[in-house]
Amino acid sequence: MIGELFIIFIGVVLVNNFVLVKFLGLCPYIGVSRDLKSATGMGIAVIFVMTIASAATWFIYQYFLAPGPANIWFAIFGDGINYSAFNFTYLRTIAFILVIAALVQLVEMIITKTSPSLYRALGIYLPLITTNCAVLGVAVLNIDTFFKGGEAVTWSLLKSLTQGFGAGVGFTLALVLMASIRERLELADIPPALKGAPIAFLVGALMSMAFLGFTGLI
Repeated sequence: MIGELFIIFIGVVLVNNFVLVKFLGLCPYIGVSRDLKSATGMGIAVIFVMTIASAATWFIYQYFLAPGPANIWFAIFGDGINYSAFNFTYLRTIAFILVIAALVQLVEMIITKTSPSLYRALGIYLPLITTNCAVLGVAVLNIDTFFKGGEAVTWSLLKSLTQGFGAGVGFTLALVLMASIRERLELADIPPALKGAPIAFLVGALMSMAFLGFTGLI
């Protein structure tokens, strides 16, 4: 079991990194990677949101959306009715976005109170976690991977938490590496035409190629 969780974790951090391999969450990856402090703060916020969102969306899918014996609506209204009548999986995207939005609002309130300077540095990219496709992507991937036929596989919740946390760590790793390189590039003699976003995209492409080398790891 521990070995399986380790494989899931390494898989989303290196082999299937959400930013550099799946190309999700590129907006904050480019926008917040100008300095290391902002990148680290954003990374920690995304780890928190991805991990908690993985747990929250698992419970919502298991007990409110999936057509199975654990469905709360079936327990209340399902006397003599088939499970399939309580299949609300088509609502998962809307439900997941609402959960993520609530979590981002919580993170925004915490950062505002604890570190106003970090809040100002993150700017618009903090509330944009709500629409960060990487956060929604890990929630959807958890359901697609750890639910079979509408029912959770063995240790599904723990696997979802591991994958959510690992995806956040992978996102933070990509963000911190990018910020470190861009800080060094500020001191380099770069042609004017490549300064700013162009050199950032080139660096991102090279990092993506480098991470593809982990494909044969597991």
